[in-house]
Amino acid sequence: MSQATLDALARYQRPGTLNLAGLPPLSLYIHLPWCLRKCPYCDFNSHASPSLQDGGLPETRYLDALCADLEAALPLIWGRSVQSIFIGGGTPSLFSPQGIERLLQDVRARLRLVADCEITLEANPGTFERERFRAFRSAGVTRLSIGVQSFHDGQLKALGRVHDRQQALAAAEEAAQAFDTFNLDLMYALPGQTLAESAEDLRTALALGPTHLSLYHLTIEPNTAFALHPPEVPGDDDAAAMLDQLIEITAAAGLERYEVSAYARPGHRSRHNLNYWQFGDYLGIGAGAHSKLSFAHHIVRQVRWREPAAYMTQALQGQAVSNDEEISRRALPFEFMLNALRLKAGFSLDDFLERTGLPPSSLEAGLQEAVARKLLVREGRHIAPTAHGFDFLNDLQQIFL
Repeated sequence: MSQATLDALARYQRPGTLNLAGLPPLSLYIHLPWCLRKCPYCDFNSHASPSLQDGGLPETRYLDALCADLEAALPLIWGRSVQSIFIGGGTPSLFSPQGIERLLQDVRARLRLVADCEITLEANPGTFERERFRAFRSAGVTRLSIGVQSFHDGQLKALGRVHDRQQALAAAEEAAQAFDTFNLDLMYALPGQTLAESAEDLRTALALGPTHLSLYHLTIEPNTAFALHPPEVPGDDDAAAMLDQLIEITAAAGLERYEVSAYARPGHRSRHNLNYWQFGDYLGIGAGAHSKLSFAHHIVRQVRWREPAAYMTQALQGQAVSNDEEISRRALPFEFMLNALRLKAGFSLDDFLERTGLPPSSLEAGLQEAVARKLLVREGRHIAPTAHGFDFLNDLQQIFL
């Protein structure tokens, strides 16, 4: 055990002002940071993959670093079972099926996974090869999430995607054959997109039989290429009309909107993402990965080194964490509500007490204001956003800041 881990463990186990009766469910997030090309709207920690002239993707060294990172983190989660694993990026499907198999074997050798552990891999159609998804399934992946974004060639070009409509269709068809559960990511309010084109994208996706859909409004994030050169996108009223139409179409197709951007058939909700939204714990390993971990008297966040080269060097030396901090007692109500209010079903005040160690009275002023503004509905100890609150989620969350 490294000295850094020993020091962190000593800090996390000291007495504090919180009193958690038990620890929440634990998930594992694994970040694979490379893409074929950085998309102009993306603000994730992703990097264009090394060219063949530079030696190609450093798969083996990065997997070694992930293994070392996990080893160093084990004392912080001794005895806890992992409910779900999410391999995100970047474009994790750039890694070989053999590499993913090795990664999951390394994880299983060090962590106790529940019997039905959900294991998700993100993939992009631009890295799709026939039978590749089947190989990922054989490697141990149980759920695939494909970043389609659109089935319209013009929209894909505007978004800087490396795939076209036919590749997206082929990838989704292969996923449907290889996986019982798979997700498609779609965006709406794209540059130049019409209401009819948005509906066509969704109907094309639904015809492919996904068990889960993630529908995102394109947002212009700071420090992206789109922030420097903003495209012309539909106005707020047009975007709202698109969302209303998407909700109607998904409901008619039997997919329930259970979170702001997530729609699922019965039995196919994302367990990993639900754990985030329910303020569960997650250990994040990989370049730039974030963790949220609970202890009896403290809840802490960690961040790994962001640049892949620096991460690999530091992780292999047992120093993968670049910074960690405790979530203050004052910040915890907002942190909890930032996640829980994304769920259409809401939450119980007992959940708040269990996950934060704080009395529900610490939410009272915000709850009264939100109910008065008709953004929340309160029934006994259960809290849920109203339809109006769901539509104006940022306004609702800000009440608790």
